[in-house]
Amino acid sequence: MLGNQPFYNRTIRKVVVAFGTLFNEISIRRFNKAGTVAFETFKVPLSYGSKEKYLTRITSDPNLTKSIQTIVPRISFELTGMTYDTSRKLPSMLRNYSANTSTSVNAQYVPVPYDFEFSLSIYVRNTEDGTQILEQILPFFTPDFTVTVDFIPSMNQKYDFPIILNTVSSTTDYEGDMMTTRLILWDLTFTAKGYIWPPVKPDGPSDAPDYPVIRRANTNIFLETQRRDGQKVTVDFANGNGVFLSGETIRSIEKGITGSVLYFSNTSSGVLVVDGLNRLLEPNDIVTGDFSNATYTVVSTETEAYKATAIVTEPNPITAEIDDEFGFSETFTRYPDTLL
Repeated sequence: MLGNQPFYNRTIRKVVVAFGTLFNEISIRRFNKAGTVAFETFKVPLSYGSKEKYLTRITSDPNLTKSIQTIVPRISFELTGMTYDTSRKLPSMLRNYSANTSTSVNAQYVPVPYDFEFSLSIYVRNTEDGTQILEQILPFFTPDFTVTVDFIPSMNQKYDFPIILNTVSSTTDYEGDMMTTRLILWDLTFTAKGYIWPPVKPDGPSDAPDYPVIRRANTNIFLETQRRDGQKVTVDFANGNGVFLSGETIRSIEKGITGSVLYFSNTSSGVLVVDGLNRLLEPNDIVTGDFSNATYTVVSTETEAYKATAIVTEPNPITAEIDDEFGFSETFTRYPDTLL
């Protein structure tokens, strides 16, 4: 669909399995008449299927004499519906990343939130069995119980999703003659706040499955042009004389411009960086150093926006691989040093 190769993350299956696993270790005990000594303990069978299916199987043999495959007490559950949950939606363009090889990563867009509706039915012949089972379930839902599931093992993304207990109700089947076994049913409804995942793909262009890992992130904050007082210019080095000294004041006498030298290349490139200007320099301005008496003519000025701060973020150690545990180191360069 939508140009994707067939994929199956077994997301819905894992939600169903996670839900059912919560109830597969329930046991009940039978006591003597005084209720002090347990003489029998057995596990309550758990199956996936609709309530109507099990009611039919049980009521077709009300005395439970035909087969041990259908016995009470027992529990069944069923996924009854799914609803898109707008309240948990994440920005659609966000992605998760995980190692593909030592030099490349896989990417997967964030999951789509869905509410999974479940019904759980408890079938018993006497009230005591039903209350025993309920008391092993209800204390853990307040009203939710959170389950952690590794939905996409290849992405190493484990998610917590709550399972909310919505309702608890009971009905008793008295149909039939006085010799027919009574059937008590407890019906519980739940909402599981789960997700459905899109396909996993190599990060990068389709023709570059081994997209390189980014090992350096550059973040730049720029100055507003009208507020800057520093400038990088080039001068006519071949026709000038002397060498500007770092920190000395330079002047354009004709225009009344003053500033302080941050850097002078003293090579044929003729790069001059000036800070603390009362006015920006322009091509053909003649500048002279107060101390060095060096004099040069400005040939061109830097036209790009100037950086207020440059931040470089790298893994620490720099040799860390994708699956390694590592920290980060950050290097800050602030104006006017960003002009150098």
